[in-house]
Amino acid sequence: MKLSNSEMNLMEIIWRDSPMKSGELAAKALDELGWKKSTVYTVLKKLTQKSAVRSESAVITPLCSREDVLNQRSDELITNGYMGSLPSFLAAFLKKEKLTRADAEELKKLIDEYTEGDADK
Repeated sequence: MKLSNSEMNLMEIIWRDSPMKSGELAAKALDELGWKKSTVYTVLKKLTQKSAVRSESAVITPLCSREDVLNQRSDELITNGYMGSLPSFLAAFLKKEKLTRADAEELKKLIDEYTEGDADK
């Protein structure tokens, strides 16, 4: 599911606070995003059409997880921007962002955990 930045902004509130009434969502979007009610309902309609949320009796609930949407976005970024190469993506990222030792250790653990053909699994 491909969501625009505006749709993602509204989904962040929905994921965090659902289920909630559409009026409550509009109030939170006004407070957090500065959006008018009409903007919220326009974006909400798009999210409903994409089957990202369900609106039943004015109660909004997500139909997709944040993790699934972010995974799709990262897959698309690596595929389209780095020709499908995760190492190329990481190299580009690390040229401008230095890792803390703790971050590097966490990444090493993740790589070990998800390496194909690991005999310990």
